[in-house]
Amino acid sequence: MSGERLRPTVAIVAAGVLLVGPTVLAFFSGGYFAPARAGAGIGAWALVAVAALTLPSRSAGSAMSPPRRLALWLSVGGMAALTAWTALSITWAPIAGDAYAQAQIAVVYLGVLIAAVLLLGDGRVAPWVEPVLAAGAVIVISYGLSERLVPGVLHFARSVSAEGRLQQPLTYWNAMGELAALGFVLCAGIAGAARRSAWQRMAAAAACAPLGLGLYVSFSRGALFACLAGLVALIVAARSWAQLQAAVVAVSAGVVATVVAAPSSGVTSLAGSLSTREREGAITLVVLVVVMIAAAVAQRILAARAADRPLALGRHAPLGATVLVCLGLAVAIIAGAKETSGQPALSGGATRLVTLQSNRYDYWDVALRAFATSPLHGVGAGGWSVYWLRWRSVNEFAQNAHSLELETLAELGIVGAALLLACFAGIGLGARDALASGRAVAGPLAALVAYVAHSPLDWDWQMPAVTLVAVVLAGYVLAPQLTAPRRSAAPRA
Repeated sequence: MSGERLRPTVAIVAAGVLLVGPTVLAFFSGGYFAPARAGAGIGAWALVAVAALTLPSRSAGSAMSPPRRLALWLSVGGMAALTAWTALSITWAPIAGDAYAQAQIAVVYLGVLIAAVLLLGDGRVAPWVEPVLAAGAVIVISYGLSERLVPGVLHFARSVSAEGRLQQPLTYWNAMGELAALGFVLCAGIAGAARRSAWQRMAAAAACAPLGLGLYVSFSRGALFACLAGLVALIVAARSWAQLQAAVVAVSAGVVATVVAAPSSGVTSLAGSLSTREREGAITLVVLVVVMIAAAVAQRILAARAADRPLALGRHAPLGATVLVCLGLAVAIIAGAKETSGQPALSGGATRLVTLQSNRYDYWDVALRAFATSPLHGVGAGGWSVYWLRWRSVNEFAQNAHSLELETLAELGIVGAALLLACFAGIGLGARDALASGRAVAGPLAALVAYVAHSPLDWDWQMPAVTLVAVVLAGYVLAPQLTAPRRSAAPRA
């Protein structure tokens, strides 16, 4: 095979590696620790090199529009500048090793974003972006659930702080909840996409049952909110009755699976004797399989009976959805701020979902105080943990401010926050241009909304297996379409 013929094949293989990378990393504690991060960084930049070598044979596509060019400059340029600023902060950070670790994470994200932009514009790859990432989320969440469904066969390591919440293989329950939310939104989008094959739509609808159960068992309030925000964005971006019906099927499957499992403490919190947990796990497993089959059949029937008619939402629907998500986040934060510190620790069960009590407000207060000490350049990457030990009001160990935006403001100052905002703005502009041009990116856009909605509430940035899903989707949205045909219909962005 000649070099010219080999290049496209190599590029497709590289794209496949890129898409399965977050799933593989999930089984190395989500990439949280240094060895896994180092391996991910080497792999990411190796893919960039492969993409650069194969790009000449795939660069015959039409020139990018000015909005797409601006989006690329803002997103990739913002991420590159943020990475450089994070690395530079080593010179003033209180602990150079912690700052280096944060720079290492940023280097991984920058490499993956560039690789995704270069590799995922190929029309032979693009249709598989959402299914592969969604399948990865299903694999990870199903793995975490497996010890609850067949406890006599499987048993995973547990931490005392998890209190029975879903934590493996990422080792952090809120990260598992957010990954389940991302997978749920992607699967709902696939199920409602008329361009997808029947088996893909049925499989996606069925997958929403274990993903919904995993989201519940994580008992992550932020992840639940992120999932709802993503579904709202999905319906508004897709604007089709088929997508609305698929979302209803997806939510129904997740809710039914959750309602059946909720009374079983052996499934939801790993409580009880082994015999009790085996009985409850077996019952839940059987019901889960039945719900999955029912969801697949329901999706098949609805898809066969209903035409892909447009859903009239009005020209201001995107603005309304944005305001709704922002208001929901603001209400949760403001109402939760009424809770006082020092209350008894919350249990790991469903009681977490009916209260807003959290130590996050203490974390955020320290972040704002740290920002006030060095507003321009911040206290240095990884420096929040030092200020937490100095000013904490609760006796709890913490290394992150549980908010990407506030931690960036505290550690990298106004400069770092502006660079992060530029990156987000570029991705938003790219998504808007992609929708306006008729590309089918409603699912990726909705998943990105779910990630952004959760980013102020937890430390997803330090969990690469979660954030890389969003980074890959961002690269796909930004990627210039080189060979894929565009749809004639152009929904309003």
